[in-house]
Amino acid sequence: MKKERIMKWNKLYNYPKTIRSSVDGVRKYSINDEKLPSVTTILKATESEDKKESLARWKDRVGEVEADRIKNVAALRGTAMHTYLEHYVKGGNVLDLTDLGREASSMGQMIIEKGFPDLEEVWGVECTLHYPGLYAGQTDMCGIYQGRESIIDFKQSNKPKRAEWIDDYKLQLVAYATAHDQVYGTRIEQGVILMCTPDNFFQRFIVNGSEFREWKWEWLRRIDTYYGRNVAKS
Repeated sequence: MKKERIMKWNKLYNYPKTIRSSVDGVRKYSINDEKLPSVTTILKATESEDKKESLARWKDRVGEVEADRIKNVAALRGTAMHTYLEHYVKGGNVLDLTDLGREASSMGQMIIEKGFPDLEEVWGVECTLHYPGLYAGQTDMCGIYQGRESIIDFKQSNKPKRAEWIDDYKLQLVAYATAHDQVYGTRIEQGVILMCTPDNFFQRFIVNGSEFREWKWEWLRRIDTYYGRNVAKS
């Protein structure tokens, strides 16, 4: 009989509670009397023209109705998978007997089996992080992965991804790491993406070293671009 792994918790940091809201169509987090734009808001506002055109071509190819259906199903599946994983890490269970729930649970279990053996310590799950005065967001997990302090995100994908297709995911990791360092005095230099498709194809992407630093510089550039545009509009 396979022995179930015990999750090691170490609650080193007090992650804040927050309220998410939409202000003039922009997702914001309310933290310590500040309303800060989300990481995803900044990424969307500063995405390249090539990315915008690529998305537009995809919508034209599949049709707007089908594009919306695909995005909505993916979002619901992703939420269900995250819920499954959050309950697992906290030592509980969640039961969703819908077709989508079963699919998401199977994906979550694959991430547990393939991705969690290298997870050595958990500081928190669904952690709200913020860089005072600049931005905020919520990462799936903070902790120790393969011996290194890490930001860890769980992703669902409709199909397998290449590393060059997930730039935004990498930018999210360095954004959360930068915020964590600023508030808690850490020096996080690794981000981990644990990903699974509906047919249970698992992928792991680890960003560290010079690549991590390069993405951090790109994130700082995106922040500068975002606030430069918004100041210009005001």
